[in-house]
Amino acid sequence: MTAGSLVMAVTDVWGWQMAGRLASGAGGVLLTVQLTKMGTDWFAGKEIATAMAIFVNSWPAGVGISLLVLPAIGTAYGAGAVFLSAGALTAIGIVLIAFYQPPPTTTAPAAAAARLDRPAQLAVIVAGLIWGLYNVGFAMIFSFGPSLLAERGWGIAAAGSAISVVMWLSVLSVPTGGYLADRFKRPLTLAIVASLIVALLLASLPRSDAVIAILVLIGLASGFPAGPIMGLPARVLGPETRAIGMGVFYTLFYAAMMLGPAVAGRLAKWGGGAGVALDLGALTVLACPPLMWLFERIIALRRRPGPTIPAAGSQS
Repeated sequence: MTAGSLVMAVTDVWGWQMAGRLASGAGGVLLTVQLTKMGTDWFAGKEIATAMAIFVNSWPAGVGISLLVLPAIGTAYGAGAVFLSAGALTAIGIVLIAFYQPPPTTTAPAAAAARLDRPAQLAVIVAGLIWGLYNVGFAMIFSFGPSLLAERGWGIAAAGSAISVVMWLSVLSVPTGGYLADRFKRPLTLAIVASLIVALLLASLPRSDAVIAILVLIGLASGFPAGPIMGLPARVLGPETRAIGMGVFYTLFYAAMMLGPAVAGRLAKWGGGAGVALDLGALTVLACPPLMWLFERIIALRRRPGPTIPAAGSQS
């Protein structure tokens, strides 16, 4: 990530700019997978929903801060200064990683690190689909919400400001949801109820004039499922399988995030308005509760003891 930022800071050549972006993106993906594993190592079986909610919250918080700070830096000093600022932050991250210590319980040998049994594979795949589909729905707000408001006559600046309300409120609702999930020991119940509410609100946004009220409610409710969903892989992954398991989890997530907006854009073009994309987002979020039920069924079957074979000479 640091190298990619430095490349973009020192050259205006299009090819090098693209190379820098690809390098930064690849580094960001790898870092996200590893940081998720590191957090899970420390909090599996404990306050996992709260820990994952705080971890996930770094994304909207970072985006919100960058939207405030980086445009000012770019206006004053140019685009190169923006990339240098980003590179400086990731360089600080390198220093912080040097101080990380794994928990004492994660002592599995590296040679044992790589096999997921079939139920664990299925569970991680389902968890990745849940996180991917939920984020596709969430992304529809930022990708197509401003266009939806512009179609209603809003100015671009006003539309962007209104949609940003969701981001800022999610900074508060994500850790709150994680805390409540751990406090009341019902993480999936909280995630299911919040997902149904978010799906209803997404479907209502293109059909209602109460735009600000709906956006506020989406911001307050949309953060609640994040911690519980991110805590799902920890229920099936041991220390020796977390790296490969989180890789599978994020593969599904990034695949959904790549395909979802593209499909939504096609549907919006076909339907003649951004409201169709919001409807797609409502459907992807609505698909999460059945997948959560499926995850629970896989976990239950995985824990079910197999048949026992009577010892030789024993009576049937």
